[in-house]
Amino acid sequence: MRILLTTDTIGGVWTFTKELTTELLQRGHAVALVSLGREPSHEQQAWCAAQNMAHGSSFQFTASNAPLEWMEKNESVFTQGAGVLLRVAKQFRPDLLHSSQFCFGALSLDIPKLVTAHTDVLSWADACRPRGLERSRWLHQYRSLVTQGLQACDAIASPTRWMAMELARHYDDLPPSYLIRNGRSLEPPESRLRTVQAVTVGPLWDEAKNIEMLRTVNSPIPIYVAGERRCGSSMAPRQMGRAILLGSLPQSTLLTLFAHSSIYIATSIYEPFGIAPLEAALCGCAVVANDIASLREVWGDHALYFDGPRSLSMLLQQLNRDEGQLAQARQRSLARAHELTARRMADGYEAVYGELLASRPGVRPQVKVQPDLATHAA
Repeated sequence: MRILLTTDTIGGVWTFTKELTTELLQRGHAVALVSLGREPSHEQQAWCAAQNMAHGSSFQFTASNAPLEWMEKNESVFTQGAGVLLRVAKQFRPDLLHSSQFCFGALSLDIPKLVTAHTDVLSWADACRPRGLERSRWLHQYRSLVTQGLQACDAIASPTRWMAMELARHYDDLPPSYLIRNGRSLEPPESRLRTVQAVTVGPLWDEAKNIEMLRTVNSPIPIYVAGERRCGSSMAPRQMGRAILLGSLPQSTLLTLFAHSSIYIATSIYEPFGIAPLEAALCGCAVVANDIASLREVWGDHALYFDGPRSLSMLLQQLNRDEGQLAQARQRSLARAHELTARRMADGYEAVYGELLASRPGVRPQVKVQPDLATHAA
């Protein structure tokens, strides 16, 4: 199978596509990966070069700085990105397009098109801007891009039921939807010294991450915050109470930080899934999460929950005092993380690809959300 796969270089979407690409290549599929949003980092370029060395012509990578749908200047999102994708498709001759951006569901290719819904501005606004977003040319363009892409693609994959329901609430005439949990597989760094400290990961400029709540948290343990402070005109403050801001960290450094910590705080008020808590749990951290529906769906009884700065302060004080409770919380989060593997995620996507390719040309497959495709969990 030959898959044309899109990603972006800014957040967790890169990690998602990196894990999926690795699995697909190991299974004998060919992948043409196209990144958008901004130029890839040296670390991202090095990973792509390693895949090319290992898999030869079965892997190719194309980088583009074409903007993403949610960016401030989104007028040329489709035209710029489509030009790149059509050139790659002409040379690579894919069997299927799997897009991590909504708009490319409308790409003029005579092959099945799958869109993964990682995040959406309208559902983001419900959580982050209760008064709604101001009408603007930018918002009109965003709605148009997303609507056209969703209505033209053959199927949608979402990492949570919550995300699938949010899409159905905001957009009409959607194609069939699959539920496929995100997955991550990694060998955690060796750590002989684990400290009772907490960590959370940005991007700090995104209101959805709710990092500013740490200003009023009374924590008995250090809290480290990793992530970019700026994207476009969005800028996070230089200080967050007594939290220690580390800036953007390379992946290897971030995993080492997780391995030295005991607690990961998922502060988000909007989180369709969240890769960072999964990585932290795989490195041995207890997941302590804001009590929102999507995080409850993913973590269930395998995380501890808070509902505000005071609640989080009390929970951190309790875990600091009770070594046994902290150890049990870490074990529960690790057990759940071991279920959310890249292998299961790839099983789900491989099954969807097969469904789409088996369907008649021009006819959407009659499929429904299948929660067991990736997680096989209740």
